[in-house]
Amino acid sequence: MASKATLKEVAARAGVSYQTVSKVLNKQIQVSKETEERILLAVRELDYKPNQIARNLRDQRTRLIGYSWEPAPEKLPNSILDQFLQSMAQQAEHSNYHILCFPHAEDTDRLEGYRELIDTNRVDAFVLSGIEYDDPRILFLQEREVPFVAFGRSNPEMEFSWVDVDGAAGMRAIVQHLVSLGHRRIAAIAWPEVSRVGQNRMEGLLTGLAEAGITLPADMLIRSEGTYETGYKVTTQLLDMPILQRPTAIICFNDAMAIGAVRSAQKLGLVVGRDIAITGFDDMPMSEFLSPPLTSVTQPIRAAGQRVMEILLSILDNPLRKPTQVLLEPHLTIRGSSGSKI
Repeated sequence: MASKATLKEVAARAGVSYQTVSKVLNKQIQVSKETEERILLAVRELDYKPNQIARNLRDQRTRLIGYSWEPAPEKLPNSILDQFLQSMAQQAEHSNYHILCFPHAEDTDRLEGYRELIDTNRVDAFVLSGIEYDDPRILFLQEREVPFVAFGRSNPEMEFSWVDVDGAAGMRAIVQHLVSLGHRRIAAIAWPEVSRVGQNRMEGLLTGLAEAGITLPADMLIRSEGTYETGYKVTTQLLDMPILQRPTAIICFNDAMAIGAVRSAQKLGLVVGRDIAITGFDDMPMSEFLSPPLTSVTQPIRAAGQRVMEILLSILDNPLRKPTQVLLEPHLTIRGSSGSKI
C-alpha cells in the first residue's frame, strides 16, 4: 500500500515552503491566486490528508461536539430529531467538527454521560435538547465551564445560549385558523403541565382562544402523554359527549396524538375535515400523506440545527461572548383535516 503524502511533499510539488502550505490550508494567510491554485492542485494530485490527530493536539481541541437525546419508542420514529441532527452535522463539518452522539435512557442519570465525556476530555462542547424547567444539565455545564448551546429554553432567570421555536405563536395560528372557519367548541389534547414545551404551546392556545372570546371548559382540555394511543383514547372520550356539546374541532399538541384522533373519529363514522376538524403540531413527514392530510404547524428544524451549531462554534472561538438567544417562527400548514367553513 502506498504511503500517505506528507506536507513537505505537497510543498515540493507546489514549489513553496511547507509552512506556506500549512497556513494556506488552515486559512491563516492569503497568497496569490496562482500560488493557492498550485497548492490545491498538489493536494489533489498527491491525495494529501492532514494529520488531524496532530492538529488537534496542537490546538488542544478534539473537534468533537457531544449530543445526547432520549431515544423514541421503537414504533415512533423521531423525524424532528433526524432533521435536527442532519442540519447540525452538516454545519459542524464546514468547520471540521463532528457530532458525538450518546443517547440516554429515561430512567438513567442524565448527567452521567456528560460527566464522563468531560472528565476524559473527549469533546469540546455540547448541544442540549429536550430542555425542561430546572434542567440539571444547564447548571452542571455552567459550573464545569464547558461550552454548550441548547435547542430550547428553560427557566426565564437562567442565562445561557439557546435557539428555540415559538410554539406559542404556532398554537395561536391554529386557533385563529379554526376560529376563521367558524369553530367555537374547540377541545385540546395537551401534554402534562411539567412539560416546558407543552406549557409554551398552551400559552399560545389560551391566548388565541381569549382573543376570540372563547373559553376552554375543563372537560375540553385533557392532558396526557403525546402518543397515538392518547390521541385515539381521548378523542373517543370527547366525541362520546352529546352532539350539541361535543367539540367541532380538536387541537392536538403533536402529530402523533392527531393521527390517533383522526383514526378514532373515522372509526366512529365521522368524516374528518367535514364533521370534525383535527390539527396537529410538528408536521411530521407522514402528515401530508394521511387521509385526509393533516393540518399541522411546521417547525424550522433545519434552520434551528444550523443556528445552534453556528452559535456554538462562535462560542468556541470566543468563550467570553455574551449568551445568544434566538426564537424562530413556525408556520401553519393547512391541509384537509381542518376542513372548510362550518
